[in-house]
Amino acid sequence: MTYILFAIGFVLLIKGADYLVDGASSIAKKNKIPTLIIGLTIVSFGTSMPELIVNILASSDGSSELAIGNILGSNIANVLLILGVASVIKPLPIQRSIYFTEIPISLVATLLVGFLANANLFVEVKGLTLSRVDGSILLLFFALFMFYIYVVSKTNKSKLENTSDSESEINSLPTSKSILFVVGGSIALFVGGKWVVDGAFEIALAFGLSETFIGLTVVAIGTSLPELVTSAIAAKKGQADMAVGNVIGSNIFNLLWILGLSSIIRPLPFDVISNTDILMVITASTLLIFAVIVGKRPRIDRWEGVLFLIVYFSYLTYLVLRG
Repeated sequence: MTYILFAIGFVLLIKGADYLVDGASSIAKKNKIPTLIIGLTIVSFGTSMPELIVNILASSDGSSELAIGNILGSNIANVLLILGVASVIKPLPIQRSIYFTEIPISLVATLLVGFLANANLFVEVKGLTLSRVDGSILLLFFALFMFYIYVVSKTNKSKLENTSDSESEINSLPTSKSILFVVGGSIALFVGGKWVVDGAFEIALAFGLSETFIGLTVVAIGTSLPELVTSAIAAKKGQADMAVGNVIGSNIFNLLWILGLSSIIRPLPFDVISNTDILMVITASTLLIFAVIVGKRPRIDRWEGVLFLIVYFSYLTYLVLRG
């Protein structure tokens, strides 16, 4: 039964992502909201649900290594694996607001998590930990980020208008159908992601792998499948803003919203070795910035996507050797 649900989960992920992109794009077109904003909010919420569910369950069970590994591993996979695959499918043009604002925000969020995990400023405990106070700080920054998105959507519509909208066909659906597509697609992504992760988790446990390794690889990749499928489909449809905004938004959500909520549910002990994974998240963001500034125009070219994939699989090899 596990293997059957595992296979069905992939189907739900693919169809759910397709419906979610169509519904979100239609909403953006009807309400004259840039698809970048939709990608950073509605789509990011929907595709981050597997990470949220896994982390809530892991935090409740006291599996801190799984919870932290899931988030850091997902963020690494989001940039290197997902944007790598999406840009190989079709080069991704990057808007000015993404590389001047959203990418730096995700980088700051990573540094904030690393600082709070290593500082132990607010609690006196043995060893490193993300405390409930740390979680509250992360949620505060998440609220500020959402306020920023709201302000941008209200004041800078003309600057953020999706230039690819005129080049790609976006189906204008009835509002009720668009909402149904977004909700139904998110549910399919959640259920499909959970079945895929559960199946992969049981398969991995059969080989006696560690909780940290499972969190950084099997669970991280499994919970990133919605982002992968959504961004790949968006890239194929010529909606680069949706593809990139989805990934950057999900990374920020993962660090500030999901990790913040997880540490409030139960403080998360932090292993020093996880600092290597935080450094990898920073490296991935740096590579993304490098890819944007290299070349005649800001975009991720196919060769840069291949480079992302090489770095990602090299990192997986390192994790295997690390055990």
